[in-house]
Amino acid sequence: MTDYPSITAQLDDPDAAREEGRRKMDWARQHMPILNALREDFEADQPFADQRIGMAMHVEAKTANLVELLADGGAEVAITGCNPLSTHDDVSAALDAHENITSYAKRGVDDDEYYAAIEAVIDIEPTITVDDGMDMVAAIHEDYPELIDSIIGGAEETTTGVHRLRAMDDDGALDYPVFAVNDTPMKRLFDNVHGTGESSLASIAMTTNLSWAGKNVVVAGYGDCGRGVAKKASGQNADVIVTEVEPRRALEAHMEGYDVMPMSEAAEIGDVFLTVTGNRDVVTAEHFEQMKDGVLLANAGHFDIEVDLDALSDMAVDQYEARDGVEAYEMDDGRRLNVLAEGRLVNLAAPIALGHPVEVMDQSFGIQAVCVRELVDNPDAYDAGVHDVPDDLDKEVAEIKLEAEGVDFDSLTDTQEEYMGSWQHGT
Repeated sequence: MTDYPSITAQLDDPDAAREEGRRKMDWARQHMPILNALREDFEADQPFADQRIGMAMHVEAKTANLVELLADGGAEVAITGCNPLSTHDDVSAALDAHENITSYAKRGVDDDEYYAAIEAVIDIEPTITVDDGMDMVAAIHEDYPELIDSIIGGAEETTTGVHRLRAMDDDGALDYPVFAVNDTPMKRLFDNVHGTGESSLASIAMTTNLSWAGKNVVVAGYGDCGRGVAKKASGQNADVIVTEVEPRRALEAHMEGYDVMPMSEAAEIGDVFLTVTGNRDVVTAEHFEQMKDGVLLANAGHFDIEVDLDALSDMAVDQYEARDGVEAYEMDDGRRLNVLAEGRLVNLAAPIALGHPVEVMDQSFGIQAVCVRELVDNPDAYDAGVHDVPDDLDKEVAEIKLEAEGVDFDSLTDTQEEYMGSWQHGT
């Protein structure tokens, strides 16, 4: 057992923090019709009674509404952050005031505190895990394997976490079922594309007070997140350059009208570099040597290893805070390379960052909520390993959203259903 304190014990004025955190949560809740619809059912049915849910997420107002929804549905919930710089302490305090929630999330923790908080969450002996990046799943398997038999399953929010889980599954090392929430259409097509694109560019613009128009924006990675970043940057009149290692994605970017080239070439002409690969060492010393004075270096991948900050620090003759959230690295020839948000998720870790738009996260967290419900309703239906979200759950969330938006849509007739399901109909 750990004695790591909850957020309330770490704040000088927890009452004031709780009040401000609640204000943020209430604003987000106004614009989250999916979670509000599920809340009515969960409060009435109490589907999570007797469940203990351990969570490692970005603790801010939108996430907080998911956490509170699960607690109001009967669960005991413990939560901590999944990134040292993405927590809003006031929101964390507001969650900690709920009788069914303990929040250990605090902004700006060091590595030891970060993992101590994860251990504190694990101390509740969760029956369900909800993760963003897979750090909690990894910690349970590595350090607390005796808890696995009592865990009915988990849900993983983000691309990086799903990649790690699939690698773990391929090695036969994942010992309980986890839903790949990131990969389902209601998450991937909206959160990854629109959410990452809009929030990353908005955070960079607000942090730097610089325009996108006419700049060469280098987008490293053309998956769903990179596609969104490129689309939104182009829409703000930037010239977009894409770097890729996967030939089909490189071809897709080319066919969408973007310049595609290796990073070694893009490094010479880029004004802004935004990494969205989920991999490490995407921008390295060889690229820093070629970059122009004043470039911006930002990351929208989950971990802070896409831009090699150790190499950049070694190369710099001076390092200073150029602006709140911007660290300047001065080279021996006078060039300044500017790193945003310490190389962490720029849309969540920059000082004024707020993450994805509320409406987008309502969809993603709606999927998380129905996946947790599915695990409770059908605990024996899923073997250990990574599982796709059942399509009917994805459609359920889409239908709730469409109804809230006042959008009607067609359905197949019986004849059409029969035709689509038959192999006997020819020309």
